[in-house]
Amino acid sequence: MDETSKVSMQQAQISPYALALTPGDRVALKSQRPCCIWLTGLSGAGKSTLANALEVQLNRQGLHTSLLDGDNLRRGLCRDLGMDDEARKENVRRIAEVARLMVDAGLIVIVAAISPFRADRDAARRLFSPDAFVEVYVSTPFEVCAERDPKGLYREARAGRIKNFTGLDSPYEAPLAPECEINTCEVELSQACDRLAALLPT
Repeated sequence: MDETSKVSMQQAQISPYALALTPGDRVALKSQRPCCIWLTGLSGAGKSTLANALEVQLNRQGLHTSLLDGDNLRRGLCRDLGMDDEARKENVRRIAEVARLMVDAGLIVIVAAISPFRADRDAARRLFSPDAFVEVYVSTPFEVCAERDPKGLYREARAGRIKNFTGLDSPYEAPLAPECEINTCEVELSQACDRLAALLPT
């Protein structure tokens, strides 16, 4: 029996427990509509900077938030994953499941992750109600990201010391119809935050 069959059999033996409190009960305690704001884009595009600034702004407005940053999660929840396509798929799946749990808890969740494959982002979207998922394409061009190179990753990848690097030897599939697109070369940080805050469900 292959591993997929074993997992399917194990899943069939699991019966979800019916919780007494619903997501609506938790939301009722907060003066906000929970949602997931998912920032995708190349390394160095400005996702983490934008996500961090947005969370600060929302926090100052008295909103309850959580930020899931891809690099931070790679040090904990996803530390066992590599960088091949299957590992990237699992990485996004885990992030999406955690984000869904946090949205169920009534939080506004901001995800900043390269999440290079369209199908994986679409799968993440399907975990949420239609008005509770906002896809943001941080569309800073590859040349600009490579020039910024805040972590030195582009330099290492071009020298052949990093494999499966998104935008070089691993593809990035841009969103086809994101709720918002922001090129950080053209939009000031404060303006970008205002645009994203305006997308929160009311």
